[in-house]
Amino acid sequence: MRASVLIKSSLLTSLFVISSCATTKYSEDISQNNYSNLKTGKIYIVNKKDGSPKEKILFKNIVGDNIVGTKGKKDSTEVTIPKSAIASVKDRSTARVTGGAVIIGAAAVAAIVISSNRAD
Repeated sequence: MRASVLIKSSLLTSLFVISSCATTKYSEDISQNNYSNLKTGKIYIVNKKDGSPKEKILFKNIVGDNIVGTKGKKDSTEVTIPKSAIASVKDRSTARVTGGAVIIGAAAVAAIVISSNRAD
């Protein structure tokens, strides 16, 4: 009985961990990259290829080979990032929701394991 519960809880935990990937990676060839999934008005975290610090932007639009946005909802400083410099773009709101789901899932697994230990 205990092994069955542990297997089920391990599968549940791995499901939450796998679903936590919310990053879109981009290749060296700009023509292959699809930036159309970026939505105006959403906040994204951009990782650059040169290793410089991550940059949080409120996406506005794409102008030529650049992504244009602002530093945030309250900070209207314009940010322009060349597409060729982008390694990955992460949707901040999706990452938060998924992170919360992982925490809830871990708590549920812990509750299942504790209750199965007490039942034995």
